[in-house]
Amino acid sequence: MKDANFIPVGAERCSLPRFIIWLAALALIGLVGIIASINIFWNGLGVTGLDNYFGFGLWITFDLAVIALGAGAFFSGFLKYILKIDQLKNIINLAVILGFLCYAGAMVILAHEVGQPLRAWFGYWHPNVHSMLTEVIFCITCYLIVLTIEFIPIILENRQIKKFNFFDHLAHNFHIYMPLFAAVGTFLSFFHQGSLGGMYGVLFGRPFAVRGGFFIWPWTFFLFILSAIASGPVFTMLIATLMEKLTGKRLVDFNLKSLLGKISGFLLAIYIFFKIFDTWAWANGLLPKMGFTFDEMFNQDAGYGKWLLWFEIGICGILPAIMLIIPRLRNIAGLLYTASILTCVGVIVNRFVFTVQTLAIPVMPFDNWYTYVPSWTEWTTSAMVVAFSAIVVSLAYRYLPLFPRENELNP
Repeated sequence: MKDANFIPVGAERCSLPRFIIWLAALALIGLVGIIASINIFWNGLGVTGLDNYFGFGLWITFDLAVIALGAGAFFSGFLKYILKIDQLKNIINLAVILGFLCYAGAMVILAHEVGQPLRAWFGYWHPNVHSMLTEVIFCITCYLIVLTIEFIPIILENRQIKKFNFFDHLAHNFHIYMPLFAAVGTFLSFFHQGSLGGMYGVLFGRPFAVRGGFFIWPWTFFLFILSAIASGPVFTMLIATLMEKLTGKRLVDFNLKSLLGKISGFLLAIYIFFKIFDTWAWANGLLPKMGFTFDEMFNQDAGYGKWLLWFEIGICGILPAIMLIIPRLRNIAGLLYTASILTCVGVIVNRFVFTVQTLAIPVMPFDNWYTYVPSWTEWTTSAMVVAFSAIVVSLAYRYLPLFPRENELNP
């Protein structure tokens, strides 16, 4: 059967040879990552930049970042199916696929981070019930299952698959119960997003990360949730915009992009307000009680200067929040995209400093500042996840009706 018979009705796609070249380029990047993975699994974590001092590094930063950016899936589902914001139906399919890829990619990276992937099942069979990471691993796994269930009806919308009555009815039934899956996904995601942040907040031996809190939850629990739901919607919008640039077609109308920017802008403003308050309370209250000063938490020579904090809060927080909240600025395409990129960069920086800077700071008088440098194996395995995710998105765009208004926007 011809390739054109699988393409959505009325949609135009590039030629099959050109598409195969695109997939081959991505697969080549993935192949390098597979070689690195084999090297890691064969020789152990000694071939990475991780050591006894830096147990967490690029991989955990990558994991936390993609999980936060993948929040566009559960939060868009929450807004679409629970709060009934109907405009989001034009981008919800892409949000689900991106969420699925972000969480699946995170699981792949975690298999590398474990060091002995054959023992990865220990977290499920021998859980440490006193660890927030136990809740995280179960919630992430369950939410990945939910995302898989949400992804299935999108696949069943393929024009050839829909010809079979069984699959057509199955897709219809999936759509009927989608609000239930959206609610379950929202519940699971809120808790594991928070627990990822809460894990850092209870590290009492690490003054850079430890925080006070509300009952059993440190403030980082709530800050991680806020930063994730603030960045997730604009990340989905940016991917849709990138797809528009690559395909030369309009896939989502600008009003929807502006709406996503507005939602993220207000959430980002709330997050930055509490982030500033949390930082002030940490620097002026908690640190002095622990015998440390604010200046001791930073070291320019080691690569962890105060500029990271000001960059995260100011350039990637306050500035994009203003740009996304003010309609006159938000409705200028260039400013909308710039603010969205800064929002996503801010979340990545936040996850980096909590992961790496937390471990780099000396906590004993005889300790020194240490600098973590990722190895090529860590970079290429992370790039592998991105490359294979791009392949899945490319196949989904070519053969599935991802954007309901595509034909309308491209007469």
